[in-house]
Amino acid sequence: MSNITTNINRDFETSKISFNDFREIILNDYRLAVESRVVSLLGRKEVLTGKAKFGIFGDGKEIAQIALAKVFEEGDWRSGYYRDQTFAFASGISNIYHFFSQLYANPDLNADISSGGRQMNCHFSTQLLDDTGSWLDQTQQKNSASDISTTGGQMPRVMGLGLASKLYRENRNLDYLRYFSRQGNEVVFCTIGNASTSEGVFWETVNAAAVKQIPVVISIWDDGYGISVPNELQTAKADISEALRGFQRQGDGNGIEIFKVRGWDYPALCEVYEQAAKIAREEHIPCVVHVTEITQPQGHSTSGSHERYKSADRLAWEGDFDCNLKMRDWLLKSGIAKEEELLQIEKESKDLVRNEQRRAWADYHKTIQQDLDEAIKLLASIKDESVELPLRTLKSLAEPSLKEVYSNVRRAIRELRYVQSAEKQHLISWFSKQQSKNSDRYNDKLFTDTTDSPLKAEVVDALYAADAAMVDGREVLNACFDTNFQRDERILAFGEDVGKIGDVNQGFAGLQEKYGHLRVFDTGIRESAIIGKGMGLALRGLRPIAEIQYLDYLIYAMPVLSDDLASLSYRTKGTQKSPVIIRTRGHRLEGIWHSGSPMTVLLGGLRGLHICVPRNMTQAAGMYNTLLRADEPAVVVECLNGYRLKEKMPLNVGDFTVPIGVAELIKAGKDITVVSYGATLRVVQEAAIELEKMGISIEIIDAQCLQPFDRTQICGTSLAKTNKLMVVDEDMPGGASAFILQEIIEKQQGYFVLDGQPRTLSAKAHRPPYGSDGDYFTKPSADDVIELAYEMMNEYNNEKYPKLF
Repeated sequence: MSNITTNINRDFETSKISFNDFREIILNDYRLAVESRVVSLLGRKEVLTGKAKFGIFGDGKEIAQIALAKVFEEGDWRSGYYRDQTFAFASGISNIYHFFSQLYANPDLNADISSGGRQMNCHFSTQLLDDTGSWLDQTQQKNSASDISTTGGQMPRVMGLGLASKLYRENRNLDYLRYFSRQGNEVVFCTIGNASTSEGVFWETVNAAAVKQIPVVISIWDDGYGISVPNELQTAKADISEALRGFQRQGDGNGIEIFKVRGWDYPALCEVYEQAAKIAREEHIPCVVHVTEITQPQGHSTSGSHERYKSADRLAWEGDFDCNLKMRDWLLKSGIAKEEELLQIEKESKDLVRNEQRRAWADYHKTIQQDLDEAIKLLASIKDESVELPLRTLKSLAEPSLKEVYSNVRRAIRELRYVQSAEKQHLISWFSKQQSKNSDRYNDKLFTDTTDSPLKAEVVDALYAADAAMVDGREVLNACFDTNFQRDERILAFGEDVGKIGDVNQGFAGLQEKYGHLRVFDTGIRESAIIGKGMGLALRGLRPIAEIQYLDYLIYAMPVLSDDLASLSYRTKGTQKSPVIIRTRGHRLEGIWHSGSPMTVLLGGLRGLHICVPRNMTQAAGMYNTLLRADEPAVVVECLNGYRLKEKMPLNVGDFTVPIGVAELIKAGKDITVVSYGATLRVVQEAAIELEKMGISIEIIDAQCLQPFDRTQICGTSLAKTNKLMVVDEDMPGGASAFILQEIIEKQQGYFVLDGQPRTLSAKAHRPPYGSDGDYFTKPSADDVIELAYEMMNEYNNEKYPKLF
């Protein structure tokens, strides 16, 4: 039996079923376990023969995952990792055909229903959106957040997925959102490998779950190793459930329940999961199920062998304690099944898996074959010896790929560069049409791009009374948030110091008292869990604003932001979305740890999120108004030194909008186009005053957003007038300024209208030291802008603008 540590009464009423029904259920479970094992064995062969690129499988965990699937109900959520294939088959979120389609990277979403060929095998996902991007009814299906490959990366989102159930249970004003919850009775089932529990995101999430008391069941599949590293080098006491004992709930206090059970003990596994799910579902107490004595018969993946690091004794033990073999022995010894019955099940399972594998391969091959046949036909119609080699290559392919098809077509087009014929034009026309098709296969849905995209939002101008009050910028933000909280019950905000004091700069001041602890609340210092919380809440239909106190601290959450949130729409081919808003502040505060402006980190790692950099709080408010009515994720970086600067209070502070990705002309000029954003924009404006006195007129453009950048291309229009370009920001050299330069010079074709070298003015390559003097000598100052602009004019006309130095 299981080794269980719990304070809960274990007496549960069970349904009365006949022995034959009971026997049929168990035999079906064994059949599924055998099928899943055959999938793992055959899948590995498909990789080793070259038909698939890479493989990772869930062999050795079949019995535990079947037991887990028994308590997985409609409306529940899975946040798992790449060993959960048996659970996926048992719960119906995937099947053998879809599994092999994903292994072959079939780009058809009907074949690989999880990712449309964009993720490696064993990465599961369920469709949450219809064809228009609207939410499906999550209560009528079993839901799985899209898997990611980062070990432990599935943990942070658990917080939001589980907290949503708590909010749906406790906030009756959310009852109208019937597509997302049945009054909070959903459980989040999270799975993780034993080695990955060494990661910080695991401990952040467990701690946060214990504090908030959310309905989550975390299964730890413990095979004793993390690839080759044993538990003794991974975990205190070499036992994760022992290491977690300090989280064990005592009496009525907060905490978790811990269960420990062996991965080959079918009856005990069923009992433990029934108890854990009941506790989580009914009482909203997080549970950890530590499943020990798991084996991994084929090693970590197709790229290595576990015989390299496991002893002969260990390998022998794994052979004896293979969960499928142990269940087989139990079925025979208990009299539930006879040998011939099990042999028949095993034969039928092999046949079924082989047939589904062949079907998946045939369908994938059809995808390629159509393109191949069309390419061969078009090349064959061209009577020129230069196409003979690519044509012969395509005809000889035993196992063709789209890469080989299009590589040879492109080669043929290059070889035909001096040939003019109707047949060549047909080939080029076909290739151009196919490029669009291949873009849909492999490149679309970085954003969901629905009718609710923030890029399609109606622009509503800010309105002002004739005697509009001049207030601190923070007051504009506060009024904006207040109005939106009144408008939409789904909106909530959280982060360190957000609740009681209304954040360190008072943007949420008084809102917790007005709207309650369920909608505005504090968190601990756990950036990964904060972002994961926001992501999970947004997946379940709520509209979270997740605050990271300073821009520098966003780096601590980058794995969640980059690997999970930013890639979500793309890797699910637009079938999942999480419109969380990440609010933070940065720029211009003094000191190494609070003054960084790592915009290039965001630009490089967060494609798939909108990156907004408003110059003041009114612009920030307009962006929040836009984003809170839209359905795509974004980061908003407010200017740290702008909260107490005076701004007019708009009459429609919660309704006016600032379009996302639209730059704004701040000052007209004729000599140099200067593009900036955020805090440095005010530096440029200050410099413009002295430059005018020196006879230099600069045109100032506020980028406002870095992703997307200047959709209306006013930068290019301005550059066509001035023919000179300067980009100013306080990121490190070669960072966001280089990104902006590429956007203007390449995409907007600014290169062709330049009269001189475009220039960038950024911060030094190190973070700024503490103090105003350090800031002056590290980041762009008005003096720097003035002198660089003058230098550019000197290069243009050295008689009128003689050298300064």
